[in-house]
Amino acid sequence: MFTGIVEELGSVASRNGSRIRIGARDVLKDTSVGASIAVNGCCLTVVARGDDWWEADVSDETYSRTNLGELRAGDGVNLERPMAADGRFGGHVVLGHVDFVGEVVTPAPDLRVRLPREAMRLLVEKGSITVDGVSLTAYELTDDSFRVAVIPHTAAVTTLGARKRGDKVNIEMDVLAKHVERLVSARRPRRSLAWWRR
Repeated sequence: MFTGIVEELGSVASRNGSRIRIGARDVLKDTSVGASIAVNGCCLTVVARGDDWWEADVSDETYSRTNLGELRAGDGVNLERPMAADGRFGGHVVLGHVDFVGEVVTPAPDLRVRLPREAMRLLVEKGSITVDGVSLTAYELTDDSFRVAVIPHTAAVTTLGARKRGDKVNIEMDVLAKHVERLVSARRPRRSLAWWRR
């Protein structure tokens, strides 16, 4: 489990087929092969590491459902290790499972992101959302977009400060909202469920 508090702004060292190498230092402390690290909010497994780099194997499925497939050598990436059991809980519950790829409509500091319309049912005003692995609070919701305020510190230490209009960002919706939606839809009559999905 992650919290959406980015620990380090790493960089892509190389991509060779499914293998990606990330340059980093801070997230490698107490990290061994087999451990998890979130990259732009996507949980990956460390398969090799050195003093200032680590590697992961990324499946075609993950590349197709995240923005990781667009990464090139030199690109910055947001990195976070899983939360320690005795750690401080700074953001919100983040699983590292990307739900959607959004599109930047307006860059930071007043970042607006467009989502598929069906995703918006899982978001509420002032609700938590993860954008490229960063825990943020959504507001000014429309039928297909939301805004988040990106403070100067967050812009400086994450990829969000460099995101431009049209850039793709990984989105993880609040897991509590997903569970509630699933429970409610399971109890809804079939005809109502079809109406809800339209």
